[in-house]
Amino acid sequence: MNFTLTPDICELRDRTRRFIAEQVIPLENDARESRHGPDESLRHELVGRARAAGLLTPHASLDMGGLGLSHVAKAVVFEEAGYSRLGPTALNIHAPDEGNIHLMEEVATHEQKERWLRPQVAGKTRSCFAMTEPSPGAGADPSMLETSAVRDGDDYVINGLKWFITGAEGSDYAIVMARMEDGSATMFLTDMDRPGITLERNMDAMDACFTGGHGVLRFTNLRIPATDVLGEVGKGFRYAQVRLAPARLTHCMRWLGQARRAHDIALEYTRRRQAFGKPLAEHEGVGFMLADNDMDLHTARLHIWHTAWMLDQGEKCNFESSRAKVVCSEAEWRVVDRCVQMLGGQGVTGETAVMRIFTDMRAFRIYDGPSEVHRWSMARKLVHQAEKAAAAGEAAA
Repeated sequence: MNFTLTPDICELRDRTRRFIAEQVIPLENDARESRHGPDESLRHELVGRARAAGLLTPHASLDMGGLGLSHVAKAVVFEEAGYSRLGPTALNIHAPDEGNIHLMEEVATHEQKERWLRPQVAGKTRSCFAMTEPSPGAGADPSMLETSAVRDGDDYVINGLKWFITGAEGSDYAIVMARMEDGSATMFLTDMDRPGITLERNMDAMDACFTGGHGVLRFTNLRIPATDVLGEVGKGFRYAQVRLAPARLTHCMRWLGQARRAHDIALEYTRRRQAFGKPLAEHEGVGFMLADNDMDLHTARLHIWHTAWMLDQGEKCNFESSRAKVVCSEAEWRVVDRCVQMLGGQGVTGETAVMRIFTDMRAFRIYDGPSEVHRWSMARKLVHQAEKAAAAGEAAA
């Protein structure tokens, strides 16, 4: 793996950094941002600024109107965008749209791409991904899917309840995961204004950086034409992995930017703030936290870049993306937690961006799979690999 960034990536990194500093961070205290994220007016303004800067939807393919970035290039650009909580919204790389765009590019038909994907890449529309359900339905275990899809003539009829559906309010279309009569799962595409879709409420959440918040969606005899099946019937669980492996990693990229922002604020504060006759940074306890932050940031970045590089080689990276998700979510969280500690009273108030980063980031250790689930999955794969190696050794003997 070559860690040298190409001149094109460096130029894009620097341009993104300037854009975030000059065009996005000044809007962080805009009144159009609520507990459920930036409203559509603020989103459209941010998207318009990114479009004018030539930075909109950089991960989408050239054919769809994006910049066609590699995974390594995304790692660099997404980190810069994540330096502001509004940056991913501006560049149209926020969750769940970023993952949905990737999935649609991989699986959707030409007609589906023209209908739903192209306007989304242009920043004109938003989407949501409806998989998670309240108990006893699917959460970290997607096999517990309760929402049903039953064939009725040329349509499928969907019934079920979804929750923690990021971006549901204001979405133009949804990708819905439902269980078939044979126990398999299928993904369906639907406009959000179809009869049978009800947004029951938005859930109060620790994070407030996602446009549309996290909604509770009920599907009641929702009729979806067979032409709006995404991919093939019965392959929903397989397509979920197509979406989730890169999406886990892009979460790591964006939150790395937020962690770096918190560290920069804490470093500047401790360099200037005096206590007991010298700057805070010169006290060993504070200095150790700064050093630990740097190590965690660097470790997270290395995991991201390595996994991105493997994805660029055509690897599926289910194991590696799980590993990166655990390492990065915990390392980046430690960075922000230390920053709150170093800032003291400044860290637990809105005087700096750090308190908001702290409350927004905590959920990162849960969504797209809690750390415990990823550790369990990794352990199973490690044991399986060891058993295969042992069997191969015995056969050779």
